[in-house]
Amino acid sequence: MNLPNKLTVLRMILIVPFVIFMLVGRGEGWMRWAALLTFIIASLTDMLDGKIARKYNLITDFGKFMDPLADKLLVCSALICLVELGRLPAWICIVIIAREFAISGFRLVASDNGIVIAASYWGKTKTVSQMAMVILMILNLEIPAVQMLTTIIMYVACALTIISLVDYIVKNKQVLASQK
Repeated sequence: MNLPNKLTVLRMILIVPFVIFMLVGRGEGWMRWAALLTFIIASLTDMLDGKIARKYNLITDFGKFMDPLADKLLVCSALICLVELGRLPAWICIVIIAREFAISGFRLVASDNGIVIAASYWGKTKTVSQMAMVILMILNLEIPAVQMLTTIIMYVACALTIISLVDYIVKNKQVLASQK
């Protein structure tokens, strides 16, 4: 269990207090700030574990499998909490979660055919926009300009989610062509 894998496990563990802070505290008061801090720390572990694994050649099968799973669990947990609190339309949550399932299935089929699908520019940009959206929605500031920015980032995140899905499929259409 190397450092990148420990960071991945930490990210998964942090989901529990994050959800508690979000739902028990209804995303208000000190629990809002605790949820925000927990989400930011968990998000930073995502960035760190990959950089450390690549820099020090600590890439493992565990990390290849669990890192994307931990990312999906964190983001999906946050989205579901935000829907529960009435801060995120359910359809946006469904689009984002559906994309994650579709890409996971697509990668699984590719892997069975000996094809590795690396993260793309669009996928990374999608992730950053989703993280920014979640952070702004956790903050839930009653400032009109911030509310407008949050709405814009929500639609940008949704659009990037769809664009990144199409990008993965178009760039890796040989995966679909190999299925008969």
